[in-house]
Amino acid sequence: MRYLKKRRRVIGKDVDLHQEDPMSGVANLFDVGVVFIVGLIGALISAYSLLDFLSPKTEITMVRSNDNGQVEIVTKKGKQIKVEKVTDRNLQGEGTRLGTAYRLKDGKVVYVPENNRER
Repeated sequence: MRYLKKRRRVIGKDVDLHQEDPMSGVANLFDVGVVFIVGLIGALISAYSLLDFLSPKTEITMVRSNDNGQVEIVTKKGKQIKVEKVTDRNLQGEGTRLGTAYRLKDGKVVYVPENNRER
């Protein structure tokens, strides 16, 4: 005995009822793209430790360079985020010398406070 699939007659042609939709593959590619994007966002958040910025209890200070090459200091205390731009201009004013900063060969900066209170 021969097993036959059910067929439907559509305007003079036999069409298989179990015929696959040609656009179903595009929907699957869209799903894969969404999963990839969500995974990429999760990887970027963990790589740059951006979850610390969302926590209200942490205090973070970060030094970064923006697209123009200008250095910025980003400070977060509680829910307040402050961005300060660093310039190379000379400033004038009154103040007290706190210590000396040294740049090591590996690029690290070490701050050494002075023992003298008055100068």
